Formats: sequence, C-alpha cells, structure tokens
Amino acid sequence: MHAAVSCCGFSHALSPIQGRKREALLTARCTDFQQLILKSGQGRLSALGPCGFCKSTWTKGGSSQLAVEKIRMQVHSVHAASVETNEPLVRKEVEASADRLGVLDVDPDLSPHADHLRYRFNQYKTKKELIEKYEGSLEEFSEGYKKFGFNRQDGVTVYREWVPSAKAAMLVGDFNGWNGADYRMEKNEFGVWSISIPDKDGKSAIPHGSKVKIRLMKNDGNWVDCIPAWIKWAIVDHSKFAAAYDGVYWDPPASERYEFKNPRPPQPIAPRIYEAHVGMSSAEPRVASYREFADNVLPRIKANHYNTIQLMAVMEHAYYGCFGYHVTNFFAVSSRSGTPDDLKYLIDKAHGMGIRVLMDCVHSHASTNTLDGLNGFDLDPGKGGSYFHDGARGYHSLWDSRLFNYGAWEVQRFLLSNLRWWLEEYQFDGFRFDGVTSMLYHHHGLNMGFSGNYHEYFSPATDVEAGVYLMLANELIHKLLPSATMIAEDVSGMPTLGRPVSEGGVGFDYRLAMAIPDKWIQYMKERKDEDWQMGDIVYTLLNRRYTERCIGYAESHDQSLVGDKTFAFLLMDKEMYFGMSAINPSSPVVDRGIALHKMIHFITFALGGEGYLNFMGNEFGHPEWIDFPREGNNWSYDKCRRRWDLCDAEHLRYKYMNNFDQLMNDFDERFGILRSNKQYTSCVNEMDKMIVFEKADLVFVFNFHPFKSYEGYKVGCELPGKYRVALDSDVAKAGGFSRIDHSIDHFTSPEGIPGVSSTNFNNRPHSFMVLAPCRSCQVYYKVPEPDVELLGQATVNGDAELSRDSDSILKDVGDSLFLTAEDDAETSAQ
Repeated sequence: MHAAVSCCGFSHALSPIQGRKREALLTARCTDFQQLILKSGQGRLSALGPCGFCKSTWTKGGSSQLAVEKIRMQVHSVHAASVETNEPLVRKEVEASADRLGVLDVDPDLSPHADHLRYRFNQYKTKKELIEKYEGSLEEFSEGYKKFGFNRQDGVTVYREWVPSAKAAMLVGDFNGWNGADYRMEKNEFGVWSISIPDKDGKSAIPHGSKVKIRLMKNDGNWVDCIPAWIKWAIVDHSKFAAAYDGVYWDPPASERYEFKNPRPPQPIAPRIYEAHVGMSSAEPRVASYREFADNVLPRIKANHYNTIQLMAVMEHAYYGCFGYHVTNFFAVSSRSGTPDDLKYLIDKAHGMGIRVLMDCVHSHASTNTLDGLNGFDLDPGKGGSYFHDGARGYHSLWDSRLFNYGAWEVQRFLLSNLRWWLEEYQFDGFRFDGVTSMLYHHHGLNMGFSGNYHEYFSPATDVEAGVYLMLANELIHKLLPSATMIAEDVSGMPTLGRPVSEGGVGFDYRLAMAIPDKWIQYMKERKDEDWQMGDIVYTLLNRRYTERCIGYAESHDQSLVGDKTFAFLLMDKEMYFGMSAINPSSPVVDRGIALHKMIHFITFALGGEGYLNFMGNEFGHPEWIDFPREGNNWSYDKCRRRWDLCDAEHLRYKYMNNFDQLMNDFDERFGILRSNKQYTSCVNEMDKMIVFEKADLVFVFNFHPFKSYEGYKVGCELPGKYRVALDSDVAKAGGFSRIDHSIDHFTSPEGIPGVSSTNFNNRPHSFMVLAPCRSCQVYYKVPEPDVELLGQATVNGDAELSRDSDSILKDVGDSLFLTAEDDAETSAQ
C-alpha cells in the first residue's frame, strides 16, 4: 500500500531444499542450467565456491557477490520443481520449541540468527501462556467485544472502555440529551471504566441507531468527547464541512438482523484475487454502496473467473482520500457505503457465487484524529496509558499516523478481538495485512534498500513485539478458521514470515510479491522495447523463497494512485482518449499497448507467484489514474470511479483486454497453473526476446520482440507427443491479429541422447516447432493419448462411438478449451 516505503523488494536467497530426491533433482538441473545463465550474460562459472543448493560451483566472475547470489536464486527458483499436486500446501502443525525450531530445518542459512528466532518464539510462547493463565485461552481473549464496548445482559446495557489515563468518565448521547451527570462510570484497578444502564420497558435504554460518545476528564480537568473504541458503526453529517463523526449504538432487533444464507466457499488451491474498493466502484462520480457493488460488480468478478475478493477501506476512516488506510473506528463498517447489514449482504452474495472475501486489515497504524479516532484516548501524551507508543516510537512521520504498542495487554486484546469480530460477525474469509514492513522494524522500512542479507531482518532494528503480535494473530485466525487466507504486505522479504507459527515462523499463508510491479514500471518508463532484458524479467518474477508462497501481481491500487498511471495509460497515454475505437483501424501505439498489457499480466500470472491479484478495472485497461476528492482537485470524484462503460462498449477496444483477462483466469481454472509446482524455464533469449518455460505440463511461449515474428521456432519440452494451442493472446477476441492457426498439431521430436541432458535442446529431451508472432504469447497443451487397447477392443466389438477416430475425439477435447480457430475467425469478421 504505502509506496513511500523505500525498498528494492528483493527476497533473500532460497532455502536449501530438504530431502535427497529433491536435492538430487536440483543438482542435476543446476548443472543443466549453467549454459542458460552464461547465455544471459549474468555471470560465469568456475571451480570456486560450492553452491549451497546443489554443490555445483560458482564464482562472481567479475561481478559482486550479491550478483552471484542472484544467479543462484534464479537458478533454483526456476528449478525448484516437484511432482505436481492438486492439493493445497499442507503444513505440519508440530509445535516448535525454542531448542528445535522448524524454520531452522527449512532454511539452515538462518542458523546464525537462531538466537534471535528463539527469543522471538519464546516471547510468543510466554505471551500465549500468560493469556491462557489469565484469560482462559487465546480464543477467549479474542472475544473482547463481548466484554468491552456495548453489550446487553440480564436486562441491562453494559458499557466498558479501557482508558487508564482518564480522571473521570461518563456516557453521553441522544438517549440522555448529552447530559452525563447521571451516567458517571466507575474505574477498576486495570483502568477499565464501566457503567450498567437498566432497560426501559423491556428494551435497551439506548435506542438502536442513536448517537453515543464517552466523555472523559483529562489531567488538567478539561472534558473531551470520544467515540467509543469498540463502536460498531459511526456516521457523519456530510452537509457540514470537516464535521467530526459520531458513534452509533448498533443493536437492531433480532427480526431486523441480517441472516447469512450461504456457507463460506471452500478454500481455493490457488487464490485469484480481485482487489476492490467499494466506494469508487461506480461508473458515476460518487460514492457507491455495498449493495450496488454486490448487485453490479460481483457479476463482473464472477464472469472473469476470480475466486477471491479483497475489499479495501472497510474499517471506518474519516478522510476518504486516505484510501481506507488511516482508520478511525476499527470495529465499524465504513458508513459512506452503507450499514453493517449492507456489507453482510455483499459478502453473503459473494459466497453464494462461490467467491471468498478477504479484508484489507490495517493494524500497522491508526489515524491521528482525536475527535473521532482511537487517538482521542491518548489523554496524557508521553505518560502511557493509550493504545500507542509514547514519543517518536508512537508516530509514523511519513504517514502522519499513530503506531500501536503491540506489547500492551489491552492493545493485543483490542487488535485480536478486532480480527475475530470481522471474521465471525461478517464472515470474512481472511485478511490481507497492510504495512507489515512498518510493523516488523523500528525504522519502518523508511530509507531502507533491503539487499537480502539476513542481518537486515534479524537485528536490534527488528520490532519483536510486533512480530509476536502477528504470530498470535495468525495462530488465532487459523484456529478459528483453518481455511482462512492470511496475506502479508511486506516489501522487505523477511524470511519466516510465510512459515507456520508451529515452526517458529510468523504464520502468514502468502506474502505479496511487491518487486514485480516496480520492475514493470521501470521497463515501461525507462527502457525502449528492444532494451527489455528477458533474463531480468524472469529473475524478478521467480525471485522468491520457494518455501513461502507469494501472490504475484503486475499492478495493484498502488500503481494507479495520483502521480502515477495505470499500466494501460503508461503504455498508450493520450491515445486512449481518441484511439480506442474498434470501428476504425488501430494505431501502432494502441496495438503495442494492448499487446504488452496482455503479455505483462499473463507472464506475471504464470510465473509471479502461487496466487494472483488484480486491482478493480485494470483487467480492461482502465485509463488515467486514481485521485480521491481533495482540496487540490476541487473535491472532484471524476478520477475516483471505475469506467465500466468503457469495458461494456462494443465499439471500444477495452473489451479486448477484459476478454483476455477472462481467458487467462479460466485457463488457470482448467489447467491449474498457479497451483502447480512443476516448472522449468528452458529458454531466455535476449537477442530473440523470447522466453519459453513449462508449467503443469504446458509449454508457454512469449515473444517480446517489437517487430520480429519467428516461424518454425524450436521450443523444448519434457513430454513427447502432440501439442495444440490452449491459450493465445493474439486471437481477435483479445484484440490480436489471429496469426496462429489453432487447428495445427505440433508433433515433438526427440533431442539428443536419452538421459543425457547435455545433449538435449535447451536441456529438454523433446522439442516441437511453433509460430511465435511478435508481441504475443501462446500456451500449448499436450493432447491426451488415446487408450490404444480400449480403442482396439471397441473396434472388435463394433462399438462405433468408442471406435471413432482418436484424433477426432481428442480434437473435441481441444476445441472445448477456450477459443477455437473458427470462433476466432468469426470474431475477427465481426
């Protein structure tokens, strides 16, 4: 989210592979891959320095040692192949001990930092044991919303608030005419204020939907009004400029409460995430509602075959332009888009469509607002007794926000309960944690360029308290909902972030691969097409710790913010204003832009991670940028909306990029490329601008050359047989030129001596010829071979149906995939 955090985005070298079979596989393939590294010009080999992965020898060859490490990383991320599985990654939940941390077995290179990791794990264990001793369990501890805030019990409404620095407190609101004289609260030894208000006529004395606040006395005797920290809804009078929010007592009658109708969808093996902001999801320049999003946008997401939504800006935030990242009320649904029930309607409808919903969770910092935010409870700054650290440690200078004291008991209760509240009350299926880098380090990642050296991750600059909180959070969520998805937004690449807490890791399921969009932006802004480096692209896409899964993405909301542009606008710029008509001939700028837009997103999809993310609107090449209403743009909503009308217009070319996005996601649905661990890159050719790799027994061919097409281009593969086109970016339906004949069968030829990889073609035992048009990509699938014995028996028995020509049977299978040649010709004619 926070692009201002400076970091190169590189993860450290991959961990040594465990197990003899896997190590042997890497040893062989590392040796086979040496020529590719030499050809790409990234280094040379000699008999110096054993590789920790496979015992092959490496030297820096005139380059820096870091460059050598990068070569190692590229080799082993390319060749970390294993038998493909259709099952989710299963983690062994064996509780670690300080003496035996599983993360040290996974990555022995962590051994020099074992003391740090043991200390972190011991802090986690100690904190958990204390919670269990005094609160019963971590699960009970996380039900703070049943104790704090407003709760109904035995004919009374009980309100509790933790404000240890207050000298006095009273509850005020519409229900008592904002006069708290008769509603003074009592304080216990832990700094918790409470009051019990008897019902009136069998109903709560505080009417549902009425405004409430807590009035607090400061040390100087002055009184201030604050919105209760655990409030479930907050509203503001939009007719008043810069008006403060009011807390709302939310307790609808049982007959009016929303009841979920649909169960949670099962956890997908590989998430295809649609990142969305409800408020800006309307085509009109205004704030959209949860129900409008559910009714109008969810069908689009479903049509494009995404299986997960990541909702931004759910927690209440007073300033709309913060994109939801300066949270004021952590338990409250953002009222701009509707009520709590409206959000439940959205999530329920998504579940009914088989789509899971993740929440963009902001526990890395909070708004500095005192009138309507959590910061209002810091009554005596510098003296402790609030949710935040005192002094400089409690303030983020770049974000102008407050930083939580993650080691404080009530802060942990508040944040952990916050997670459980959204998970259970609203049926979210997991969280994307924002700003994790800022949490993990005392320097918050500011002015840091992480090189991958392990000492950068485990040092006095590491905030162990924050790491322990994240461990507790992941442990809690995975206990409450084992199928939950937890994603970390971390630019540093900290090792162990994506390993289970039971191993001594932090416990996230995925981290965002944040270096990828930066690389694409660098290429589009700074390099001519002919200067794009294929090896650099492949390295960036594969540069991750294989034992810690990543969500790959080409562009998220970050890349579209004011001051930057969407990728489509970077590629086509002003041509998008008058050159997108599909009725008139396209310009070279538009042809290039659409072609590269498809290729960039697809190669990121295929190689960038074990999951994929796209921000709302980028699937169809949304033009321009995002700019929330602010004084600098006269409070305009013009750039804070999604122009669905452009995508829907048959006479405009935006539909082509959207069509390809549909094909790409459906392709993964059918073939499971994201979930496949079977991967091999056989060709990275800088002169031809070609990249060829295999994944899930498919052969991917990318030609990034700006004008050269190759006829009869030889590509290597592992499996012999007959191949056909499964996906093609050059089809007319996706704005291409239909240069590929999908009816052609591609037969393999053996290469070299069987079992001797050095005699193979690009280290592959088989090859076939393809047409590779410039600025296009194709995927080839191996046609299933018929059961000869079954077909022969069918012929003997006279079974006409089974004895049909096998090629005809298999052609039916191939033609059912995606777009046939006939369909493409028809689309082109239209």
